[in-house]
Amino acid sequence: MGAQYTGRFAPSPTGPLHAGSLVAALASWLDARAHGGQWLVRIEDIDTPRCVPGADAVILQQLAACGLVPDQAPLYQSQRSALYQAALDQLIATHLAYPCACTRQDIERALAERGQVRSRHGELVYPGTCRLGLRGRPARAWRFFTGNIERNRPPALMGRTQTAPYLIANQPLHWQDHRLGPQQQNIEEAVGDFVLNRADGLWAYQLAVVVDDGTQGITDVVRGEDLADNTARQILLQGALGLPLPRYLHTPLVLGVNGEKLSKQNGAIALDTTQPLRALDEAGQVLGLPAGLSTRAPADWLQQAVALWARRLKLTGD
Repeated sequence: MGAQYTGRFAPSPTGPLHAGSLVAALASWLDARAHGGQWLVRIEDIDTPRCVPGADAVILQQLAACGLVPDQAPLYQSQRSALYQAALDQLIATHLAYPCACTRQDIERALAERGQVRSRHGELVYPGTCRLGLRGRPARAWRFFTGNIERNRPPALMGRTQTAPYLIANQPLHWQDHRLGPQQQNIEEAVGDFVLNRADGLWAYQLAVVVDDGTQGITDVVRGEDLADNTARQILLQGALGLPLPRYLHTPLVLGVNGEKLSKQNGAIALDTTQPLRALDEAGQVLGLPAGLSTRAPADWLQQAVALWARRLKLTGD
């Protein structure tokens, strides 16, 4: 595989890295190095209201203290709006994106009228209201159509002549995760038509990450298991935009004292990089590596960890 492999770590600058963040960063770095490939860092700063000034610099310093240095200068999503707009335009031109006028209250009302309470991870599953057109209301957002166009022929998407093979309604999309194994999801039922461009004008995560992975040539996405649920939507977008499909590996999560995923919202404290070996050792153990690989320096610890990771992947003859 060698130079064909390109991986990435893509933190949001909403604060410094914590222990859970380092697990994801370390796993993506180890996988890239074990394959002899490149490792990139992308700062996902499109959700500007949540970004903390200076957090990107802190994150890069924390990574460097642990010996995790990207092979190229970090990429910032906030500087890539033109690429996201071009992708949205492509989806509109191929009748796979449509404008939506619904507020959250509209969606709640529509679900209630159907006797449905379809909430998923705190988000309402969109019932497809604006598939039938805006009915004189102003557009607020753009959504990706997840149904079978040949079956439904919504006025908002008239003009498409055939359904792409990955857009088959009421059938799950299947993919393989290197750690979790075979996965599947019926996107229309589980998620509904998801947002590409938000009502506040900001770009949605799903579109931005797919465009960036495609333009950066990312071949392997290694990230936390909490993001595994996004994979089906991203595969759908990759197919719709004609982008290559990366391989996926989702890592174990670090849990807080309450048993939930460790996060900034869940009381996670900033990663202490004054003791980088200890931080690496703890992250490595979450990933199944033995404790105490090295007591000398992060570079020595990482060298041993890469060899073990490659052996686990059967990339060496050892």
